[in-house]
Amino acid sequence: MFDLLTILGVGFVLGIKHATDPDHVIAVTTIVSRQQSIRHAGLIGILWGLGHTITIVLVGTGIIVFNLAIPARIGLAMELAVGIMLIVLGVLNLTGVTRWITERFTPEHAAGVVHAHVHQHGGEAHVHTHSHDADAHLGFEESPQGPWQQFLQRLGLYQLVRPLAVGIVHGLAGSAAVALLVLTTIHDPRWAVAYLLVFGLGTIAGMMVITMLMGVPFAYTGQRFANFNRGLGIASGVISIAFGLFITFQIGFVDGLFTSHPTWTPH
Repeated sequence: MFDLLTILGVGFVLGIKHATDPDHVIAVTTIVSRQQSIRHAGLIGILWGLGHTITIVLVGTGIIVFNLAIPARIGLAMELAVGIMLIVLGVLNLTGVTRWITERFTPEHAAGVVHAHVHQHGGEAHVHTHSHDADAHLGFEESPQGPWQQFLQRLGLYQLVRPLAVGIVHGLAGSAAVALLVLTTIHDPRWAVAYLLVFGLGTIAGMMVITMLMGVPFAYTGQRFANFNRGLGIASGVISIAFGLFITFQIGFVDGLFTSHPTWTPH
């Protein structure tokens, strides 16, 4: 029992370390580069880690419990998805599409539509719905709103879904390697799945810290040095595209996904 608990503890630490992989850091940097709140950056890290954990646990459980075997071509395709995703994230950043989508789907930035502001009545937070568009129809009554609802409203749906989806893609790329590593150490399927969960928690914690740390320079320069902040955003986009192209070439031609003889070693 003590040995198993020790292994689970190691799994948590390895999960934290896993969050620092270059492709993970580059991906979340392209997202955090548009944030001016360290708290929002931390939530992005949590959502990325949650998406990553969902895939790791689902795919890893299939490998551990049902002895699923992943063909080389499918395994390489899952890793290729990370490279393509990095390229797309970089392009969206450089073209300004990311900013446009963020503003379009973040309620507090949306112009010409009905949106809400929070104010206090008798010590209780309420939401007041209105619009800057004179033609917009207002028929909503005020309703109590807690801190969590206020926070989610300011962040917007797009900012919640994007890091979750990016984390799910990253989880696909690493799930087989993590599961196979667990199988060589833990032979009880229940403890092996428990290891995956603890590993995922470590990844969530590690990525939350990383995104908050990365959010500091973006939040600081965004409020004081607009041009420098814009330069940081451009740099993150360029790096994301370059690293995505490197991964795509490595998997497509060196590992042979685009050839007739693919070779895949989960890592």
